[in-house]
Amino acid sequence: MASIKELPTAPARRFERIGAHTHIKGLGLDENLKAVKIKDGMVGQERAREAAGLVVQMIKEGKLSGKTIILAGPPGTGKTAIAVAISKELGPNVPFIQMSGSEIYSSERKKTEILIEAIRKCIGVEIHEMRKVYEGELTHIDIRTAPHPYNPYQKVPESVVLTLKTQNEEKTIEAGSTIAQQIIQQNISEGYVIQIDAETGRVVNLGLSLESAKGKTYEIDTRRKIPRPPGKVLKEKEFVYTLTLADMDEINARQRAGGGIFSLFFGGSETKEIDSEVRTAVDEAVKKMVDEGKAFIHPGVLFIDDSHLLDLEAFSFLGRAIESELVPIIILATNRGITTIRGTDVKSPMGFPLDLIDRSVIIGTEEYDADSIREILRIRSKEEKINIEKDALEKLTEVGAKTSLRYAVQMLSLAAQNAKRAKRKDVTVEDVERVSKLFMDITEAAQHLKKYEDKMLIH
Repeated sequence: MASIKELPTAPARRFERIGAHTHIKGLGLDENLKAVKIKDGMVGQERAREAAGLVVQMIKEGKLSGKTIILAGPPGTGKTAIAVAISKELGPNVPFIQMSGSEIYSSERKKTEILIEAIRKCIGVEIHEMRKVYEGELTHIDIRTAPHPYNPYQKVPESVVLTLKTQNEEKTIEAGSTIAQQIIQQNISEGYVIQIDAETGRVVNLGLSLESAKGKTYEIDTRRKIPRPPGKVLKEKEFVYTLTLADMDEINARQRAGGGIFSLFFGGSETKEIDSEVRTAVDEAVKKMVDEGKAFIHPGVLFIDDSHLLDLEAFSFLGRAIESELVPIIILATNRGITTIRGTDVKSPMGFPLDLIDRSVIIGTEEYDADSIREILRIRSKEEKINIEKDALEKLTEVGAKTSLRYAVQMLSLAAQNAKRAKRKDVTVEDVERVSKLFMDITEAAQHLKKYEDKMLIH
């Protein structure tokens, strides 16, 4: 007997990255929309979170039409965290797109094109489609061939006769060369459970039937095994899939472009911009599907950080966009006070045009106190799987209160790396003190540059 032994199955490794806001699960509000001090990964900023909670209720009731949300506050006060929390509160399938105001400036594409693509990426369309399919275990297959039209010495599949069996019936069907070619390419044989779309002829291999001879014979088999399907061979099944408006725009644009002579022989270049007629046609098709109950729209969240970098043309486009029917929740974040609107000489609050500010719901964020910084550092240590001693946590809290929360979070990761180098499981005060000496905060960096100002290059 062959020497074979079973080994414990190791869990599949997958890509995992700890982001800055992976711990955010929601706004952390109770049933009365009052902010809990520490909940759902959110700490502090009770006033801003409660305001965001009311905005979420308005969004769910469809009463935020024609408005945008502005998050205004100093750097590192949780503006991005609140935007992420709003998208989490809206639902698990809600698209969330984050971009910076500087991303719209491209030498190849117009600013408005980049903005409208980002807006349409934030609108999900859940499509429900009933389709007729042949589904069952393949019990007999007969592929018929014919001479190749251009090479009589070569044969190509002409048709195929299939016998499909379910728990309730058995049916034999004949299909054309396209389905025969798919069966050959997927290496499908007797014993497999297949699904054939009655309209398009697309063949899907679902797996090996447990009731088939192959499924019962081979104990050591890497192929997926499933039970024989119930019901009839020809049936109607509901398929549910979600696309964004941007996906549908691209599909529609490619279908319109087709495979013309130019693209066939010369490999025509892909268009960088999508025509407005394509988007209009997609919008009409989506509205029709929604009216017929075949689709549901999931408006997402478009979060534009550093939105003071947008210029007057971009602001004008956003002001027009928020009044249309198919539009996501647009959240603008800025840490500027009175500043110049880009592209003009006009000074305005946050660098935004006054007409856009008048149509916005403004939520302010404030600097964190020491207690909030401590709790955020504790949450981040759990998220990054860092064991930190109480004294070290207090030391980092002092650093955060003196400098900024962002700097303290960076010091936490660096102190954990220093402890790992020293082969310690827990982060100690010594680790925090050592990385504090090695790295500089904003104030220390400014003093350092001031000290060597006379030796610095001047533009």
